Amino acid sequence: MFPEYRDLITKLKGHDAHFTRLFDKHNELDQAIKNMESRLVAATEVEIETKKKEKLLLKDQLYAHLKKVEASAP
Repeated sequence: MFPEYRDLITKLKGHDAHFTRLFDKHNELDQAIKNMESRLVAATEVEIETKKKEKLLLKDQLYAHLKKVEASAP
């Protein structure tokens, strides 16, 4: 996710609690979706789609945070 921000992501994960929380939640949702799609966890299509929308919202928030931090960097 966001390979152009790899270094900034690494930096933020160690020093920005809000970013870390969003990042971890995104990864948790990603794994949950994979488990649902591979039938390791029972879920309806609606539940899977809901999780995907939540994950996309988190991704948008992560990107906005990265852009904000990048813009404020000297």
